[in-house]
This record gives sequence, C-alpha cells and structure tokens, in this order.
Amino acid sequence: MQIYLPIAELPVNVLLVLFMGLAVGFISGMFGIGGGFLMTPLLIFIGISPAVAVASVASHVAASSFSGAINYWRRRALDPALAGMLLIGGLIGTTAGVMLFTLLRALGQLDLTIGLSYLVLLGTVGSMMIAESVQAILRARGGRPAEIRRPGSHMWIHGLPLKMRFKVSKIYVSVIPIWLIGFVIGFIGAIMGIGGGFLLVPALIYLIRVPTGVVIGTSMVLTLVTMAYATVIHAATNHLVDAVLALILMIGGVIGAQFGARTGARFSGEQLRLLLGILVLAVGLRFAYDLIVQPVDLYTVRPVEEQSL
Repeated sequence: MQIYLPIAELPVNVLLVLFMGLAVGFISGMFGIGGGFLMTPLLIFIGISPAVAVASVASHVAASSFSGAINYWRRRALDPALAGMLLIGGLIGTTAGVMLFTLLRALGQLDLTIGLSYLVLLGTVGSMMIAESVQAILRARGGRPAEIRRPGSHMWIHGLPLKMRFKVSKIYVSVIPIWLIGFVIGFIGAIMGIGGGFLLVPALIYLIRVPTGVVIGTSMVLTLVTMAYATVIHAATNHLVDAVLALILMIGGVIGAQFGARTGARFSGEQLRLLLGILVLAVGLRFAYDLIVQPVDLYTVRPVEEQSL
C-alpha cells in the first residue's frame, strides 16, 4: 500500500516504513538506546533525501524520548541541575548545527556531509564497541575480573574552574566540560538526526563520573529538548519535517520497543554490546559502499535562484 509523503515528495510503501519503525524500535528497546542513528540511514537507503530524513527523524527521536524522560522523572532517576547545564550547551550546539545544515544545503554539499559523518561516526563507534565487548567476553571466559576505576579517581577535567555541586549525582565538577558535551551532542543531533545517547551516556559516566542510576534519565532530557528544538527550527527554516513519515515511524517504534526490551533481557551486557557494535559498523560500511560505488545517475539537477544584476 503506497502513501505519498508531501515533504519528501515521493511515494513509499506504508508497510515498509512501519516495519522499519518496528525494527528500529525493537533494537532501541533491546539495547536501551535511541534509534536515530539507525533510522536516518534506513530512510536514506530507501530513497528519502538525507535532508528530509534528518529533519523528520529528529521529531521521531524527540517523541520517543518523551515517555522515557517522564518515567525517569517520576522515579527521580535523573539530575535536573545537570540536565539544565547540558541544555545550555545543547541548545547552542543545536542552533549552530541547524545553521551549518542550512548552509551546506544551500551549497549542495549536505548529502555528502551527512554520508561522510555517518561513515566516520558509526565506523569508529562500531569498531570500538566490538573491540571492547570481545575483550570483555574473553576476560569473562578466562575468569579475569573487569578493570574498574575507583570512584575517587580524578582526571584533568576535575581541575577546571567554574565548579558546581550537583546534589543528585553527588559530584562537584566544572560546568565547562558539561557545556562542551551538551554542545557537541546538540550539534551532531541537528546535522545527523540522532539523539546522541550512545555518545552522551559514556561521556557522562567516564568523563564526568555521573552515577549510572541517573545518567540515562538525564540523557533523555537533553535528547528530548534538543531534538524537539531541532524539529522546530528545521520546520521553520528549511521546511523539511515530514509529519506523515514521522507519525508512521512513531507508531512502529512504540510497538517494537516493547518486544525489544523483553528480548534484551535474555542476553548478557557483553553480548548486547557486541551485537550492537556489529550492527553499527555494518551501517557505517553501507555508507562507505554508497560513497565509493558509481551512482546510476551521474548528474543531478537543482534549481538556482536568479541573481539580480
């Protein structure tokens, strides 16, 4: 059954898009992460332009993060003060990302930039996750304990000025790296249409020493606000948010996440990280193939605005 997407300007199979939402929702529920870094590439692979895919998936990620953020808020499993500091950098980064997005689109370099960004990001993250998980599995089979850093250990980040005490997280740290992390996540989210949770959570745990019990909920607050903000800006400046596409993806994502959460409980943490690493690396290699192989259409045509003499 075909449906026409008004913003993407092409017909798509509703069942195919719904299945994609189910699959990514299943993966999100199984691994406990946002699916933006998988949803955007899948939409691009079926023919939707990268610009529309990024803008539409931003709304999908924001909606998916809403219920999770509310749940963690009710359980008091997030740090409002830390989330507020992250949002200061996140909103600035999102604004800068949308500005660069608009500029690259005007120059005709947006598709190439998105493809290269996904290739580098997913290839690097996927390779690191596979290496770390394989080492953890081999270490567990050999009976060797995992190397755990002491809670009291400090890094150079902890010597920076402008320190602030976060009572919920029980940390006393400079807000400068927190602003920087928020900026990077917001910037990447606006350019690539990803929530950045799979980057934000490790950064907060290993760099800022945020307790695991509050890091996921805090991450979801940043994802919710920055992606909602990115959606509004994309819709107002670039007019690229396809509400019909986003709605279909949301329906599939909500359903798939329920089954994914049940399946994920059957695997160990090391096995889940290995599977996710393989999946992330595979998507990155798919982008590499698209960038290397010769396209069917060697030329593209786009309108050029007339310049007044």
